[in-house]
Amino acid sequence: MTVTPAQPPALAPVRERPELAPADIALRDASKASQFYDRVQTTMVRYDPQELADEYHNKFFKLFGRLWTILTTFLGFALGLWLDKVGDAVEKNEAKRAVQLKDLLTKLGPAYIKIGQALSTRPDLVPPTYLEELSKLQDQIPPFPNAQAFQFIREELGADPSEIYAEISDSPIAAASLGQVYKGRLKTGEAVAVKVQRPDLGDRVCLDLYLVRNLALFAQQNIGRIRSDLVAIVDEFATRIFEEMDYAHEAYNAERFATLYGKLPDIYIPKIYGAYTGRRVLTMEWIDGIKLTDLEAVAAKGINPTELIEVGVQCSLRQLLEYGFFHADPHPGNLLAMDNGKLAYLDFGMMSEVKTYQRYGLIEAVVHLVNRDFERLAEDYVKLEFLTPETNLAPIIPALSGVFSNALGASVAELNFKSMTDRLSELMYEYPFQVPAYYALIIRSLVTLEGIAINVDPDFKVLSKAYPYVAKRLLTDPAPELRTSLKELLFKDGSFRWNRLENLLKNARDSQDYDLGGSIEKAIDFLFSERGEFIRTRIVDEVVRNIDVLSQDAVRNTNQALSDWLGLPKPESQQPASQQVVTVTSEADRKNLEHIRAIWGLLQETPGFDPMKILRVVPTLLSKPETQQMGQEIISNLMQRAAARLIREVLIDRGEADSAPVAAMR
Repeated sequence: MTVTPAQPPALAPVRERPELAPADIALRDASKASQFYDRVQTTMVRYDPQELADEYHNKFFKLFGRLWTILTTFLGFALGLWLDKVGDAVEKNEAKRAVQLKDLLTKLGPAYIKIGQALSTRPDLVPPTYLEELSKLQDQIPPFPNAQAFQFIREELGADPSEIYAEISDSPIAAASLGQVYKGRLKTGEAVAVKVQRPDLGDRVCLDLYLVRNLALFAQQNIGRIRSDLVAIVDEFATRIFEEMDYAHEAYNAERFATLYGKLPDIYIPKIYGAYTGRRVLTMEWIDGIKLTDLEAVAAKGINPTELIEVGVQCSLRQLLEYGFFHADPHPGNLLAMDNGKLAYLDFGMMSEVKTYQRYGLIEAVVHLVNRDFERLAEDYVKLEFLTPETNLAPIIPALSGVFSNALGASVAELNFKSMTDRLSELMYEYPFQVPAYYALIIRSLVTLEGIAINVDPDFKVLSKAYPYVAKRLLTDPAPELRTSLKELLFKDGSFRWNRLENLLKNARDSQDYDLGGSIEKAIDFLFSERGEFIRTRIVDEVVRNIDVLSQDAVRNTNQALSDWLGLPKPESQQPASQQVVTVTSEADRKNLEHIRAIWGLLQETPGFDPMKILRVVPTLLSKPETQQMGQEIISNLMQRAAARLIREVLIDRGEADSAPVAAMR
């Protein structure tokens, strides 16, 4: 760790500020950003629990003083909980106690505010009522004096604020638990936001984290009700708060976020000015914008807030399921509608990552949810590290069914995300779930986003807007995990579910960047690979069945037309049942045929559909040995069906008809 925990950030040495030309100030240029990243990596303050222990284990009076403050603050709360339990009033007073806890955490300062916000995403640790109240925790507290803030700027940037900025506001425009923000202007004319860290923040936070970690260790060892690894949770949280306290790391996050998502339509990420950014001072582009919750002001700009929310949802999906690097705190103050109609992201202190296997695991879980395959869904929770491999899943499977079955009466896309997660939170509190840190932050991110969306449009459904993206990924992603998920979705008990394919194509069509041509190419590559043999076999069966249906329909239509024209006896459908030819077509076959026609219509309506492109790949497909083998199998199966039908009609049915008069004579 570059700065030891005991050393308050205010004591950091003054660094020399290089003289830079205007073109060298912003980081959006790749080479300059790379140089800044290198500097960030070497100076980053990193959390190390052993260093905290080494620093504080001998400082008895300092530890005791802070511990005494914490214990006396919580004494009344603990007494209230005990009286509720004795008086059998736990449920009655739960909402009041949740509000009391929120106020206590605010009183204890930055570290505990952040702890409360983190607990609001932990359904395995906190009852649902507390989750709801802790999610309201705000970290807006009174500002600290300008003199201290400007001194930090001198120490961190190597010059007086008047030498760096042409203008800087007389007082902060916003103050939070970790720092406060001024509005300024560079000598080169750019409007900027200047974020300055609170004095003594590092020392106060480190002391609290050391105490909380030891309290977590004590609770984990002595309270049997606790199933989760509290120490690991504290360490994960501490890592995040250390990153938030390092503004150079926040600048790094902003540039990485811009690299991944800045090119998406209608998304804007402010520039970072690396020459005027350090560990305790961040200078970034000033964004003039309106909070999405201020509907009248947004509408007055001629901007549709619902459309901007959809932009945010699509961006969040790419963050969570495509690249894995996501903004974990998209509250209303961090999402602004700009005058040009773009959605601007602010504040990149709280970021997190979803690993590749976790991203695919989440999509697989969605598929199992759609299929109502709760046994596989329970296995997904093991794979995603919510449950240990030793967990008995027998009681959990029906519990999951109970949570989701009623909700899935409608389509998944119509579900309210928060109501679903609330029900799931109750289940996770009751059963031995351990919520991974990445998932807790995902839930916080999506629930916050849905909360903003519902304020804009009460009927807005995040999952409804998310499903087209999931459909697109299932149809286009060549990863083995998703190919398996696609097979599970489309095949059941050996039968192909055309309605599911139709639904996928319908949803994928609504995804912004769905590439139909690319999807067809990837589908063809997979189909003719070794892993696609199962699909080829099923395609042969479906083609044979549907050609058979079409051919029988054609024969019947031709017979009826000839009968009418020549005045022959009525067609078989109007003859007595004993004289009708029995056919093998079923209502299910006809419905499948209708789905195929609907799918072709969907493809024609999808942006990017070009029949000539499809025709161009036909010669290549026909030359493949797999295609020739499929053709031979189709012809062979059709001939077998025709022969079987001929035998039935000529030998069996006629034999029965001939024997009828003989039997009558007897």
